[in-house]
Amino acid sequence: KKPSLAGSPQGTKSIGNSPHQFYPQHNKLDITLYVLCLISVFVLAFSEEECVKISVTSCDACIKSGPGCVWCQDVNFTKPGELDTVRCDTRSALLKRGCPEVKLINPPSSMQFIKNKPLSDGQAKKDLVQVQPQEITLDLRPGKPYSFDLKFKRAQGYPVDLYYLMDLSYSMNDDLKNVKTLGIELLNRLKQITGSARIGFGSFVDKTLLPFTDTNEEKLKKPCPPEESECEPAFGYKHVLSLTDNGEQFKNMVSQQRISGNLDAPEGSLDAIMQVVTCENEIGWGNSTRLLVLATDDGFHMAGDGKLAGILEPNQESCQLDKKNMYSKSNLWDYPSVGQIARKLEEKNIQPIFAVTEKVELSKLIPKSDVGVLSGDSSNVVNLIVDAYNKLSSNIIVTHDTLPEHVSVTYTTCQGQSSSDRGICNNVNIGQEVKFTVTVKASKCIDLKTFTIGPLGFNEKLTVKVRTRCQCECDNIRNNASEHCNRQGSVVCGTCRYWKITFCCSFDEAALKAQCRKDNGTECEGRGDCECGVCKCHLTEGGSSYYGPHCECDDEHCEKYQNKLCGGNGECKCGRCKCKDGFEGTACQCQKSTEGCIARTGAVCHGRGKCECNQCVCEGGYKGLKCETCHTCTLPCQQSGSCIECLGFKSGPFQKNCQLSCGHLVPNIVDKLLKSDCRVKDQEGCWMSFTMKERDGFNNYTVNILKDRECPEGPNVGAIVGGSLAAVALIGLLLLLLIKGIIYAKDLKEWRKFEKEQQRRQWAKVCTIFIHYT
Repeated sequence: KKPSLAGSPQGTKSIGNSPHQFYPQHNKLDITLYVLCLISVFVLAFSEEECVKISVTSCDACIKSGPGCVWCQDVNFTKPGELDTVRCDTRSALLKRGCPEVKLINPPSSMQFIKNKPLSDGQAKKDLVQVQPQEITLDLRPGKPYSFDLKFKRAQGYPVDLYYLMDLSYSMNDDLKNVKTLGIELLNRLKQITGSARIGFGSFVDKTLLPFTDTNEEKLKKPCPPEESECEPAFGYKHVLSLTDNGEQFKNMVSQQRISGNLDAPEGSLDAIMQVVTCENEIGWGNSTRLLVLATDDGFHMAGDGKLAGILEPNQESCQLDKKNMYSKSNLWDYPSVGQIARKLEEKNIQPIFAVTEKVELSKLIPKSDVGVLSGDSSNVVNLIVDAYNKLSSNIIVTHDTLPEHVSVTYTTCQGQSSSDRGICNNVNIGQEVKFTVTVKASKCIDLKTFTIGPLGFNEKLTVKVRTRCQCECDNIRNNASEHCNRQGSVVCGTCRYWKITFCCSFDEAALKAQCRKDNGTECEGRGDCECGVCKCHLTEGGSSYYGPHCECDDEHCEKYQNKLCGGNGECKCGRCKCKDGFEGTACQCQKSTEGCIARTGAVCHGRGKCECNQCVCEGGYKGLKCETCHTCTLPCQQSGSCIECLGFKSGPFQKNCQLSCGHLVPNIVDKLLKSDCRVKDQEGCWMSFTMKERDGFNNYTVNILKDRECPEGPNVGAIVGGSLAAVALIGLLLLLLIKGIIYAKDLKEWRKFEKEQQRRQWAKVCTIFIHYT
């Protein structure tokens, strides 16, 4: 018996005496989930009870108005003078107004199984069934979601196809030597896991055009360094060996491969991946788990880079191998975009494994992929691939192919978590059955359409045929010449359909005409005729019909883009464009995709702008296709001085809150700098040298800080003290000399005065001419 929230004696007795025993494990969590479930059911019920209807006069129009709209076909439901519009409302409202439940028209959604074989028991069989059901038909009420369960069970012995795609640029020389000897071991390891495995091989370098490859004739023939005797001429992509279960053949073919070379660091990886994915017959992909191993030691060129070599034609996503199994359009088509690669891999059920020398961001952009770090010589490649295969095969991602217009699909995970556009279940073992809840909704009426649902990496799919229920099946549709209609018409779903336009029962003609005017305006907006209070709309100039309660709508007067209504990417509905999935804008002129805005780092517009119409609209003075350059920006050397001091030398004003104040800088302490972008003094007067490299976003940098500062030499205390003493002594001596000089000058003056007095006395003694007069 189920537990009772009210704690009824019966419910309590069946579980235990304590109320807490209703939920023996994780009581609070279970109660919370239960309450959330009740809330969600209430919200769903409330949303289904809504009936947002425009004035409708027929059952078909009513059920098209919304999933909560119900029609009452009881002929006696309307009161005298009341319009048939009141017949369309929510179920509860109609029952409340007195409509018998048996007279309610509310077409439900339903599902029919076309093919529903049970899942295999996990052992190897000829015809394995890992997905159930295999084919269904859905009859959906527009706007009303319908859910069903999709089961999946990993079967043992499911075959594996592995294609090894290797970078043969010169830096991969040691790796090639190891791969020549590891092929048989890899094949045997896969056969131990699955019982059936095949392996193939292909190689790539880059486009044989400048600036990717040296186009000197001799260099094209031998792009390797002079000391390398065996060297393959420059090439883009070459398919070497189709998928085979012969390990010796793989070893022999790979042993014949030679290293090659190019100029720049990024390689033509995406060119090669596109050919491996699209050339199904040449590669030999089978009905199996498809793995593509990409072994490289560098980055990749992407869409747009081909313009550097004058290549303007975009990648056409098709197989272009010549008789020698070489990529013939390498120098004619641009590199594919990451979005094109992701879409093609998903379409062909191929799971990529990136075996690289350092972690790459590409794996984050491609669903159902894995990445592993190669050792310097690829000696760990076997374990890397086996680990990646185990991880990928145990992580189940359920998704769908291109959906019909107006159809949406969501999934809940096998743990019953919130819905999303993919169903995800991790760590699924062989023989373990998992269940996904799939919810399909048609937003409007559609004809019969087909799409598929299935797990990525597996060829088994569920085929879904979907159509909508947009017509009422009423019990009185054939009641012709009804007395209810004064024998002037027939009863259709409870309403009269008159044979003569002029007959409108006994309604007041003025009142009926008033119903055809919107806001006391023109009758039927001048686009139709008022018949029995209902606007019968005329045809438009283009041949379609005006529509709406007052003929106010038409589907021919929406915004145009490139002289196409709604840009050819949507449909015009009542003067407004309703865009197809993947488009937006008033004229559906913009792609919702951000593919053209994704930078090499994986960030949108390098974090310096917004993606509009699949193009970057840059901010803060930045320019370029991905907002990568700023010609007016300068490095903030002086402004970063305090942060450099705390990040590099644990000192300065930001020492106590360095991470908080300087989180926009990522420091690297280095022994030597090849160049110094910045040279700033710290608080101690020492010179700090560092370089700054911009990261995604605004004012974000990676800084390389020279670990040794240039500090001025300390003061010579002895010299300072000695100099000070000498200066004091010198000043004292000068003062003494000055005093001595002053005294000497004074004495000299007195001496001269004394001498002059003496001379006067001598003169008086010698001169006697006037003595006898005295």
